[in-house]
Amino acid sequence: MKIGLYFGTFNPIHVGHMIIANHMAEHSDLDQIWMVVTPHNPHKQKNTLLDDYQRLHLVNLATEDYPKIKASDIEFKLPQPNYTVNTLAHLKDKFPQHEFCLIMGEDNLNSLHKWKNYEYILENHDIYVYPRLNSGEIDEQFVNHNKIHRVGAPVIELSSTFIRESIKNKKNIRPLLPEKVWEYVDHNNFYRK
Repeated sequence: MKIGLYFGTFNPIHVGHMIIANHMAEHSDLDQIWMVVTPHNPHKQKNTLLDDYQRLHLVNLATEDYPKIKASDIEFKLPQPNYTVNTLAHLKDKFPQHEFCLIMGEDNLNSLHKWKNYEYILENHDIYVYPRLNSGEIDEQFVNHNKIHRVGAPVIELSSTFIRESIKNKKNIRPLLPEKVWEYVDHNNFYRK
């Protein structure tokens, strides 16, 4: 099976994440999308994150009606902070029958050369890239790379940061979250302070 790994802190998961994941599931050659909940992104402050298992629960709520999209806590079991190359090695050991690919926005492709062992990742894993509005120039080495596949997914300019700030400022963000996610976030008063 060919599995696309969509990494994120999902703090919280929103409709933009789901639109991209569903587009990849339905309009590429990927058989499944695993939404990999990152417990601690080396580039983000940990204190801004909702509890790991709360975020995983939100991703489970968002994906439960999508048979091709699954929540994954695979990084919860790895030493922190973790790097994508380590996760890929762990998945290859644990699920040798699957082929794992990465899903990322163009903005992440622009910083791929800063990732730990990015050459190894590019050599061994396909990367599916979705468009972003403000991604800048793509590094020459990635433009026509045979492992990088550009997918004409919808351009979604929506961020979890915007959602958290809006909740804090008592704005109605209900349309921006999957219904069950909104209900859980609202019921638990998440992001209000």
